[in-house]
Amino acid sequence: MLALLSLVALTQAPLAAPAPQPPVPTDGRLLGHFPYGEAAASELVDAPPGFGLHACRIRRDVYPDLVRLLAAAAADPRTGGTIRGLSCHRSIPRQGGLFRSGGDDAADRAISVAPPGHTEHSTGYAIDFAIRPAAGCPDAEACMAILPAARWLRENAPRYGFELSFPPGNRQGVKWEPWHWRWVGASADAPGAARARFTFEKARAAFPAEPGIYPPLRIVLLRQPDPPVIAPPPAPQKGKRRRR
Repeated sequence: MLALLSLVALTQAPLAAPAPQPPVPTDGRLLGHFPYGEAAASELVDAPPGFGLHACRIRRDVYPDLVRLLAAAAADPRTGGTIRGLSCHRSIPRQGGLFRSGGDDAADRAISVAPPGHTEHSTGYAIDFAIRPAAGCPDAEACMAILPAARWLRENAPRYGFELSFPPGNRQGVKWEPWHWRWVGASADAPGAARARFTFEKARAAFPAEPGIYPPLRIVLLRQPDPPVIAPPPAPQKGKRRRR
């Protein structure tokens, strides 16, 4: 009888509510990261000599601004060090290897490493910077932000077309990365800037960079201006007649 009552109690017990599922992004993101294609090999060039700590290839359009940025940093004593390249273009297969090596939980891994096909590095426009000397701060760690060269980057990198993709507390849910900068051109008409800005259009609109680069103010003419008022010419003055 006791077993029968237990069975009845089990059949009448309310079913546990299913755990709520996180909303699925409607903007194409996977684990917080936007999808990106891979740059064609013909679009990539070697970074300036001595820049990369490892093999470093970037989009051809990025090269001139990167050269100018490095020259300006080298000429400014406030940098207190040398700006180097830790990671540049990454192929989709390489990104897959990095993502799989980050731990068992994919959501936790995605906080600091994007899934393959969803990293800005595959576009050839993104660079992870490093500072030498590192003053005891490991590469790709937040302590980089207190180094003088990193502060110099924050103040000056936008002048050369670079913006910080993942600022502190970003709503995209990605780890704060003071080392990760993407190139979008210092102005909209810079060579290659239109394509770079189109590539990051969704990310820039939904999660603005800080510091970021934004198009200049657009002035829209809502109506035709009033015609200019032209003053009438002054009346000729009558002079005195000279006596002959």
